[in-house]
Amino acid sequence: MLGKKLVTAQKRGETRALCLGLGMVACSMMMYFFIGITIVPFYTKSVWTTETVCKVLKVNIKDKVLCPNSEGSDDEDIFPYPCLQVWVNLTASGQEVMLYQTEDTLERNPKCSYVPDKSENSKEVKARIETIASNFKKYHTFLCYYDPGGMQTNVILSRLYPPKGLLFAFLWPTLMFTGGCLVIVLVKISQYVSVLSAWQ
Repeated sequence: MLGKKLVTAQKRGETRALCLGLGMVACSMMMYFFIGITIVPFYTKSVWTTETVCKVLKVNIKDKVLCPNSEGSDDEDIFPYPCLQVWVNLTASGQEVMLYQTEDTLERNPKCSYVPDKSENSKEVKARIETIASNFKKYHTFLCYYDPGGMQTNVILSRLYPPKGLLFAFLWPTLMFTGGCLVIVLVKISQYVSVLSAWQ
């Protein structure tokens, strides 16, 4: 009687462990799919792939402009802010080009190097832009990214999804997938050992 209870409890434990392993594998597959349709397209679409040295030529803060200038934007997304323009000398080609914060900045407003968050108030935005401008004037040389193919003549300060960020995004679903497969393999080994013991 006690033996039957132990076997039943063992089978229940194996079933729960197997469900856990399958759940982990399923969740990792969903995470892979989500990353594949959100982050990967932005990474592959970016043409600013080569790092070089940029030297600041001039920094201007113009009157307030409306953001964004992209088509299909809602009226609630349009807000005025001072327009920061940073022009740099691209060391790789010697050209004078405009610097943008990220790829998204160029899409949102190609006239400005920096696009603030609309949740910030006007005083915070003005202070932040002035701080950024003073930093560019202080540090004349820095690393930036440009398009080696020449499709984009401008440069960006940082990529939204660099290679390290993409690898980090795939790290967690990979660990979950590996853990789920390990749990399933251990359950199958346990079942095989139990069957082998019962046969002997």
